[in-house]
Amino acid sequence: MSTATSTVTLNEGYFARRNWFDWLFAALVIAGGLFALQRYSYAMDGYEKGILIGTIPTMIWLGWFWRPLQKLMLAVAGLSLLAIWLYHGTDGAAHLDRADAVFGLKYFLSSQSAILWMSLLCFMATVFYWIGLFAKGERDTFASIGSRMTWVAITLALTGTMVRWFESYLLGPDIGHIPVSNLYEVFVMFIWMTSLFYLYYEAQYKTRALGGFVMLVVSAAVGFLLWYTVVREAHEIQPLVPALQSWWMKVHVPANFIGYGTFALAAMVAFAYLIKQQATETKWYKLAPLWLLGVALCFEPLAFRQSTATGSSYWIVYFGISAVIVAAILAGRQRIAARLPAFEILDDVMYKSIAVGFAFFTIATVLGALWAAEAWGGYWSWDPKETWALIVWLNYAAWLHMRLMKGLRGTMSAWWALVGLAITTFAFLGVNMFLSGLHSYGEL
Repeated sequence: MSTATSTVTLNEGYFARRNWFDWLFAALVIAGGLFALQRYSYAMDGYEKGILIGTIPTMIWLGWFWRPLQKLMLAVAGLSLLAIWLYHGTDGAAHLDRADAVFGLKYFLSSQSAILWMSLLCFMATVFYWIGLFAKGERDTFASIGSRMTWVAITLALTGTMVRWFESYLLGPDIGHIPVSNLYEVFVMFIWMTSLFYLYYEAQYKTRALGGFVMLVVSAAVGFLLWYTVVREAHEIQPLVPALQSWWMKVHVPANFIGYGTFALAAMVAFAYLIKQQATETKWYKLAPLWLLGVALCFEPLAFRQSTATGSSYWIVYFGISAVIVAAILAGRQRIAARLPAFEILDDVMYKSIAVGFAFFTIATVLGALWAAEAWGGYWSWDPKETWALIVWLNYAAWLHMRLMKGLRGTMSAWWALVGLAITTFAFLGVNMFLSGLHSYGEL
């Protein structure tokens, strides 16, 4: 009897494993996609309509692959539609100035409000994850709160992105664009994408112990985003420069940032690996990963020094907080290490993150070459951004080759992943800061 039951279960078809909510979700996605195609077709060219049509089965598959995404997508859709409805006045037309006049928009659902709530929740989630690591009892309760806050932060980040897309069209049909075109917008994407990939691995491996480490890099990104907003007023929606007025941007940039996000996730897992490995080390000069984190966190402000009082004071506070974080990790490394997953799990998460990131970064690089051929007449021009993208690709290609062909594991792979984050960060930000070229769209 049990053998027959097991055979039936193993042979059960893919569609037979769908429950009623899966099918309801699929119906809602199809209905929403068709509505968007009918309602906003005037603002889309043929390529964009094709992307929208292709997005429908992709979203259904993602929701079926990992069911928590179904609730996330429906929540984002509901909040985005509510925000769009609030933008419409009594005359039936949408007005951008309602963002400061309507309570729900001003404090919650305008793009800037939603992204600010995202920022606060990311910081709070980081704190709760770390409390969970240090707490003596009920530590999973604190980590669970951190996990829930991360989910809400992702929901608000995506809602803010969708609403910002709508707001850009309220400024003018020629200004409207998908919000993935400048540093402010892609930092929001990096934050929610890195967090979402982490939550997937958290569920797969049934451990929340890595949340504090991964959310550190997310919080650092939030810190940069807030500084960039205050000093540069980067939240203001700007028209696209001519080179970005292309449908290629809609596929190239998200694929790129899946790579950036998963590479950052792998690096923080690698850092956790090294912490666990050196938990009992007492010689200060051998605590290399802790000192590395200290340099990365505490001296990062030097890269963003500003002559303005606002910029200087902000990075002084950032420096102080970073120093406290490093000191706390240093002091509590043995307790932290005891609560981290086994080395095998850490190594597996690191590998899978880099493998996913490498696949999408490869796709993004190919798409970028095709875009360059259309925009500038050549597939490759050795522009600084292109050159450093190639360096990033070669770095992770070598990492994967050494793992798959030579069995690379342990300390060396962890250190390599951390070095990879430094290379990726320079390709992402350093090129904009210190070099100039065709890709210099985000001024610092």
